[in-house]
Amino acid sequence: MSLTNSRRAGTFPPPDPDQRPGPGRMGWVEVIEQLDPATRHQDILRITAGYEFPWDYQRSLEFALFRTYCVPTISELLARTGEFENRPQKRYDDTALLMAELIEHGYDSPRGRESLRNINRMHGRYTISNDDMLYVLSTFVYDPIDWIDRYGWRRLHPHERLASFHFYRQVGIRMGIKDIPDSYQDFQRFKMDYEREHFVYSEDNHRIGTYTLGLFQSWYPKALARPVAAAVYALIDDRMSTAFGFPKGSPRVQAAAEAGLRSRSAVVRLLPKRRASASAHDPRNRTYPGYPVGYCPRDLGVEQDHSLRES
Repeated sequence: MSLTNSRRAGTFPPPDPDQRPGPGRMGWVEVIEQLDPATRHQDILRITAGYEFPWDYQRSLEFALFRTYCVPTISELLARTGEFENRPQKRYDDTALLMAELIEHGYDSPRGRESLRNINRMHGRYTISNDDMLYVLSTFVYDPIDWIDRYGWRRLHPHERLASFHFYRQVGIRMGIKDIPDSYQDFQRFKMDYEREHFVYSEDNHRIGTYTLGLFQSWYPKALARPVAAAVYALIDDRMSTAFGFPKGSPRVQAAAEAGLRSRSAVVRLLPKRRASASAHDPRNRTYPGYPVGYCPRDLGVEQDHSLRES
């Protein structure tokens, strides 16, 4: 029985009767150890993102998307569409929820296929280079891994790392992305090389980066706008700061922000393991209140009558 065949949102059907999570905090890790990351990557990633690290996974994908705007060809397209200038919260929520649908239900499930059709429809409106698509895909693999290794309540199991690679590789294939490396190490090397070559300053980078920073600030009271900006500057690396034209982060703020994140993880480490997936169930979603109740993947994304198209 596969996790991805479940029809009950928020419940976890164990892959096999003898693979139920143990009673301790590491119970899900015991399940992960028994699963092959090449063939059971959907099950493993759903545990990682939905049960073990839902908060960290969401935060890491926020920064992963932020990271892609350091590539001028990506930020230039986003600037032309006006999506980030006019609807930054919706653009963010659409992307996050479509990815969460794939994780929660599986890329070949009915909801997964519907999500992929929607993703491909949105991308099909524009001319996007294969390498840019490949780079964005790589951030979904490696940025959550890096974040969780730094700030998570435990380090990832090797099966979780490989499962992320295999999962998003299959998603990329279904999106029509070509030349996806066939090994974890080769894809990671592609990502690093792409950033070294393509992370350069542009005005569009700065515009989209500023809109996104404003989005992050909007999630908190106005009085915290400056501290939020200072924390973002401190948590992004020097290459991102340069590409956005942002000021370098304060080492003192960086130390405080990282200490706060690690303190949170120390508390989470003491909590009982999660028994309901949180990967695609956010009743507080700002654009789609109560999601997923009353919504389906085809409701997500830019408006159907959006007319901008590049040839």
